[in-house]
Amino acid sequence: MRLDKFLKVSRLIKRRTLAKEVSDQGRISINGIQAKASSTVKVGDELSVRFGQKLVTVQINKLQETTKKDEAADMYTIVKEEKLTQE
Repeated sequence: MRLDKFLKVSRLIKRRTLAKEVSDQGRISINGIQAKASSTVKVGDELSVRFGQKLVTVQINKLQETTKKDEAADMYTIVKEEKLTQE
């Protein structure tokens, strides 16, 4: 599954166009490697997404083409959340 589609379906990012912009800015990495919107994700991958001053790392549990809002959180597990400090 494409990275931008996973982010939208899992509701980590609300819109696919926004997911594409975030990944184009280099704020997402898959298993430590910087990712593009068209990158392929699979079960077991670890995503790191930088939201402003916060870095969220999640592990992908399952991939689905569509999902209900209350089931979207089952697609991933949050490994860690950390605040980034200004230097």
